Amino acid sequence: MYGKEIRLRRVFPSADRRLFSVPLDHALSMGPIDGLEQLAPLARDLQEGGADLLIVTKGAVRELAPVLRPSTLLGIHVSASTSLGPGSNHKRLVGTAAEAVGLGADLLSVQVNFGVPEEGAMLEDLGTAVDQCRSLGLPLLCMAYVKKSNGGTPDELRHAARAAADLGADIVKTSWPGSADEYARLCRTTPVPVLIGGGARLDDDATFLRIVEESVRAGGAGICIGRNLFQRRPVVPLARRIASLLHGG
Repeated sequence: MYGKEIRLRRVFPSADRRLFSVPLDHALSMGPIDGLEQLAPLARDLQEGGADLLIVTKGAVRELAPVLRPSTLLGIHVSASTSLGPGSNHKRLVGTAAEAVGLGADLLSVQVNFGVPEEGAMLEDLGTAVDQCRSLGLPLLCMAYVKKSNGGTPDELRHAARAAADLGADIVKTSWPGSADEYARLCRTTPVPVLIGGGARLDDDATFLRIVEESVRAGGAGICIGRNLFQRRPVVPLARRIASLLHGG
């Protein structure tokens, strides 16, 4: 019990400091996309820019470990599928909380895609991961997506976030519901910290930064954004602007 409490205090050390987390697991599902050709140089840039938490697959730790700063938190993502297969929306557990702890993780990350035929199997996997994390005192982040053509209505996104929390997730990542008011409502109805995800790359920096800022004002606990950050060059100046928004600078 105390282990999870201590680790969550590291993730959220104060009420006015939002979490700056960056998922870097995309190469497993999408291949070595633009920005992720090499992990170590990108990780250096993100840390230089002020990122708090980097989330990678368990095999990618081999590239990350040599450049990971002592102050940077590590998340291990254990849900997997690839775009090469016919069921890419069906994420399957490919690791355990014990493996993540052995790799030095500060939290475990699991993905659930709501609204697809395999939703039930992914909820079962989430329950398994929650039980593993509870026994080890490891926080669990659930990336809760609604896989529908519109990305999910605000009602559907609230439902998905609440379902993830009610199954035991300690932190929930969700999609932007379209407005600050809807995001504030989602945060109020989700009883754990909520992180905003980036999704597909937005057209310009200004739109991206506006969503980050509005999410903070609406009560969000921070961000968990990948492509909208690391596919913009140069990474460091933009990361510093985000860190300023999230860390109260």
